[in-house]
Amino acid sequence: MNLTEYIDSEHEAHLSELYEFLRIPSVSAQSEHKPDIERAAKWVAEKLRAAGLDNVEILPTKMHPLVYGESLRAPGKPTVLFYGHYDVQPAEPLNLWTSPAFEPTIRGENLYGRGTADDKGQVHIHIRALDAIMKTAGKLPINLKVMIEGEEEVGSVSLWEFVNTNKARLKADALVVSDTGMLARGVPSITYGLRGLNYYQIEIAGPAQDLHSGIFGGAVPNPITILCELFAKLHDKNSRVAIPGFYDDVAALSKAESKALNSLPWKASEFKKTVGAPGLSGEKGFSMVEQLWTRPTLELNGIWGGYTGEGAKTVIPSKAYAKFSTRLVPNQYAEKITRAVERQIRKLLPNTVKFKLEVHSQGKAWVAPYTHPFFEVAHNALEKGFGKRAVFIREGGSIPFVTQMHDTFKVPCILLGFGLPDENAHAPDEHIALENYFGGIKAVAQFYEGLGKL
Repeated sequence: MNLTEYIDSEHEAHLSELYEFLRIPSVSAQSEHKPDIERAAKWVAEKLRAAGLDNVEILPTKMHPLVYGESLRAPGKPTVLFYGHYDVQPAEPLNLWTSPAFEPTIRGENLYGRGTADDKGQVHIHIRALDAIMKTAGKLPINLKVMIEGEEEVGSVSLWEFVNTNKARLKADALVVSDTGMLARGVPSITYGLRGLNYYQIEIAGPAQDLHSGIFGGAVPNPITILCELFAKLHDKNSRVAIPGFYDDVAALSKAESKALNSLPWKASEFKKTVGAPGLSGEKGFSMVEQLWTRPTLELNGIWGGYTGEGAKTVIPSKAYAKFSTRLVPNQYAEKITRAVERQIRKLLPNTVKFKLEVHSQGKAWVAPYTHPFFEVAHNALEKGFGKRAVFIREGGSIPFVTQMHDTFKVPCILLGFGLPDENAHAPDEHIALENYFGGIKAVAQFYEGLGKL
């Protein structure tokens, strides 16, 4: 039985094992799930050993454990470092899930559950691809190093410290990541660019305690009102970020790249359907693809304060809070943007309140050429897995680790993603298309096999 036949014969085994993984609520942002995080790390380590990797370790960090394994039994063959993460986003709001977040469920052509697309399902694609190679060939065709972390969804707090202290151990000819997506259903894709991400939390403080809005209203600053006014001033009428210096270093697209991106089989009508909003908005003067992949943004991610319980409670809140983020593009410097953001907030806020800005994470954008021979191997592998030629795309999301690895090791970073734009990666009813999951296993197995033939 050849590799593809074996993979096709194992569909039930693939899913059964993935269900085990998805049932572990490894939510890195919530402390009550720390035992689940540790359980997920042990699960990953066990499956990597079963897939033929040696020296598999669960390495403690300051936050959540990192799983590392390697197989270095192919002298003269390429060495690949595969990176992924086993932690997931919180499942809330739970009432918006059609089926429980941590009970994987097939509906139609999709598998639903937290982590199906981001990133457990995609990590599992690689585990099952390696297992298939071992079962059919008895050995791996390349040298492989695997690093699966548990902190990606909270900024990869400990990862870079591990990399910096293990540079010789992690040296490879290429980095491979499956934490991105495909352009559309039936369009296998290789990502060559990601936006960067700065993430912030702001606290606005007014009166010393909550006050009766009838007795004090009209004479006391309301932190929620002031917070809303602040964010309303951070964009202009053309949806541009209204922060001096924000666009100073933005790299302009070449005519060739602009033409290539705008020629992709991407439909605004499908995008609008996926979003489900009455209409779309964005920075004027740029196509939708350019807005999503190549332009920086500032987004308000959450806002709270005052009374939000049942019934009425007429108060002027003492404090108001918001979480917000900036997505960055090539040539923008994360620290410089943070300074510009804080400077503008300080300028816009009245002296009737105090504010505190916390910077949770900072990460710059990444974009790289795709001319290395490994990319052609990836192209061919995706065609074998999906029956269609792959396209090269950029994405609006962020994987800080890719930028750091590219800058540090100067090796190709090959992003093979198998999610789809409408798969609700950070939202209720997250899912992965079964055709992409099974096709991904075949494509990844062919990719590793193809690298072994170079």
